[in-house]
Amino acid sequence: MVVGVVLGGGDRDLATEHLEELALLADTDGMEVVGSLMQARSRAEPATLLGRGKVAELAELAQKERVQWLLFDEELTPTQQKNLEKQAKVQVMDRTGLILDIFAMRARTKEAKTQVELAQLEYMLPRLTGLWTHFSRQKGGIGLRGGEGESQLEIDRRIVKTRIAALKRELAQISKQHDIRKQSHGGFFRVALVGYTNAGKSSLLNSLTRAGVLAENRLFATLDATTRLWALSEGRQALLTDTVGFIRKLPHQLVASFRSTLSEAAEADLLLHVVDLSHPAWPEQIDETRRVLTEIGAGDVPEIVVFNKVDRAEAQAALEGALADEPGALAVSAATGINLQALREVVEAQIAGPPREELLALDAARPEAVSLIYRRARVVSHEQVDGVVHMKVQGSPGELASLVATLRELGALLAERPA
Repeated sequence: MVVGVVLGGGDRDLATEHLEELALLADTDGMEVVGSLMQARSRAEPATLLGRGKVAELAELAQKERVQWLLFDEELTPTQQKNLEKQAKVQVMDRTGLILDIFAMRARTKEAKTQVELAQLEYMLPRLTGLWTHFSRQKGGIGLRGGEGESQLEIDRRIVKTRIAALKRELAQISKQHDIRKQSHGGFFRVALVGYTNAGKSSLLNSLTRAGVLAENRLFATLDATTRLWALSEGRQALLTDTVGFIRKLPHQLVASFRSTLSEAAEADLLLHVVDLSHPAWPEQIDETRRVLTEIGAGDVPEIVVFNKVDRAEAQAALEGALADEPGALAVSAATGINLQALREVVEAQIAGPPREELLALDAARPEAVSLIYRRARVVSHEQVDGVVHMKVQGSPGELASLVATLRELGALLAERPA
C-alpha cells in the first residue's frame, strides 16, 4: 500500500501524481499495490509522520488487505520508520529505500553494483539504532556504561563505516579509469542524453546509433552510462552517451555515489534533455532533471530539449504549448523515427561553428511564429509583403537550425535560405 501526506496546504493533485509514480516504482520492484492512503496535515508528526488516528486507520487497512509493505512517498526518519512498523505491524519503506532497492536489483556491472552498495550503506547507517535494543534490557544499573546491545551496535557501525570507506576507494579508482578512457576519446564532440527516468533515452540512443542497449517501458531500465559513436553527415562523428535517468527526490546518496557516471553529463559539450511529452507531469520532470543537473555541475552545459514520444495522442495535444514553453526544443519519436533527421541537423549545426544569418519567409497569419523568432534569435530586419513576413535573423548555427525545425513543426515556415 502506498501512503502520502500533503503538508502545509500543499497541492493535493500533485501529491496524488507522486503517489501514482510511487506505485510505478513498486511495480518495477516486483510489488503489487493494493491500495493508497493520503492525509493532509499542517505539519508532519515527528514520531510517525501521520496523525495517531490515521496511523490506526492505516494499520486496520493493512491487516484487512493483508499488506506486507507500507510504502511512504516522503522520506522517513529512522524513528518514524521504527514507530510505524511497531504500530502497523508490517514492514515500512520510504521512497528513498524503494529507489535504492530498485537500483540494487537493476545493477549489472561492477561499477553500478559498487555505487548502489555505497548508497545503501550510507542510507542504512543512521537506521542501525534500535536493531539491538533487545540486548540493552538484559544489562543495566548504576556504574554500567552500556550493555551488549550498545557494544553490538558500535560493532555494526564500525563494520558499515569500514565498508563505506572501502567502496569509496573503489569508486575513486573507477573514476581514474574513466578519466583514462575519456582521454582516448580524442577531439570528438560529446553529446549526453539526460532526462527523467523512462523518457526514452535508451530508445533514442538505439535509434540514432543502432546501439542495441536495453530499452524497456519501465523505470530505471538501465543504470550504466553507455557511449556509442554517432555517425553524422559529411563524415562528421560525435560521441553519444546514455546516462542514468533522474526521478523526483532522487536519493542524495545515489547522486553522490553515481557521481562518476553522472559526470558524463557535466563533461559533455551538449546535453540532449529527453522529455516524455505524453506524460502529464512533463513540466515537473523537466524541473527535476535540471535541479539534479545543477547539483552535479552540469547546469551550464548547453542544452537542447527533445520532446519524445510525439507519436502518441497525449503528446500531440500538448505539443504547441510545450514548444512555446521551451524555446529551441525539438519534437521527435524515437520509436517511429519522427524528426530524428532534424535532431541530427541541429546537433551538426551546434558543432559547425560561429553565428550566421538566415532569411526566413513566414505566413503572416501566424503571428505566434514571429513572436517565437523574436524570443529565440536576434532579428536584423522585418518586413511584410503580400501576406508573407520576411525576416533576417542572426544566431549560432545550432540555435538557427533548432528554430527552423520548430517553425517547420508548427507549419509556419514558407522558406529559408542563408543571408
